[in-house]
Amino acid sequence: MIIRSKAPLRIGLAGGGTDVSPYSDIYGGAILNATISLYAYASIKPTDNNTIVINAIDRNQRLELKSEEQLSLDGNLDLIKGVYNRIVRDFTHQPLSFEINTYVDAPPGSGLGSSSTLVVAMVGAFVEWLKLPLGEYDIAHLAYSIEREDLKMEGGRQDQYAATFGGVNYMEFYGDDKVIVNPLRIKSKFLHELEHNLVLFYTQTSRLSSEIIKQQSENVNSKKTSSIDAMHQLKEQSISMKEAILKGEIDSIGKILNDGWAHKKLMAEGISNASIDSIYDAAMQAGATGGKISGAGGGGFMIFYAPYIHKYQLIKKLTEFGGTAMNYSLTTEGLTTWTV
Repeated sequence: MIIRSKAPLRIGLAGGGTDVSPYSDIYGGAILNATISLYAYASIKPTDNNTIVINAIDRNQRLELKSEEQLSLDGNLDLIKGVYNRIVRDFTHQPLSFEINTYVDAPPGSGLGSSSTLVVAMVGAFVEWLKLPLGEYDIAHLAYSIEREDLKMEGGRQDQYAATFGGVNYMEFYGDDKVIVNPLRIKSKFLHELEHNLVLFYTQTSRLSSEIIKQQSENVNSKKTSSIDAMHQLKEQSISMKEAILKGEIDSIGKILNDGWAHKKLMAEGISNASIDSIYDAAMQAGATGGKISGAGGGGFMIFYAPYIHKYQLIKKLTEFGGTAMNYSLTTEGLTTWTV
């Protein structure tokens, strides 16, 4: 028997950063995001030899451990160990024996929520294997709790919910870990136009998002007006973006992205840099009407909106910076699990 799962990565369209505590706890956050056809995968093969084999294929890392109730967190594939430890602690209360293989279509630090999406995929595989009574909100919250509470990893809450639910969602975040996911019913022609005009560009760089997120949180705690006001504006733009997509005013998305990028850079230092600014300026000259860095900032993927036929000249221009324009499609399904 083999248990498999996959969960989609996401692009943040508006409101990014307002899902991070303490801003979301104090003011409430709002984000519009969409899942894409890049995935995190997990496969579990149960065994009976009292061992746990962890194989992170994309990282070329492999561990073989004795099956115990709690695995030591030592910086080596802790993401997978953290999921196992929580499953045993909360559900089985006894060690498990298995082999788990994982793979992610995007590298760590890419800004597409790869780490959180992998956690969702692994949780989903255990839920499928052990027949755990968890719904979508339960799985997303458990994945969030493993990362933020057990593993003490800095970050927000949108990634886990996007990966679990899938599709284009307007998400609201409040104190006490309250999250409301609002799936948007968008006409197919509007989605096709959005997908056609959005260019996903990998800068071939990665970044440590935790430092940027930590500074962002400190800015809120210290009541830094410029940062907090920027987050207020980003939250408002998530509403504007939602209305534009639902009404089919797709070409207004570029301006909303451009305005959002100006405010996002005010949240914390390091969100942009000279290289990112150069790419952004060149993209605008090549016909893009707006764009942003995906995720916390500092590197990874960028998205640009290019109406009419400017998409093609934009892609040609972006290749001059040594990165890659990724082929993708918007997806409607979230976490998917099955047993072979």
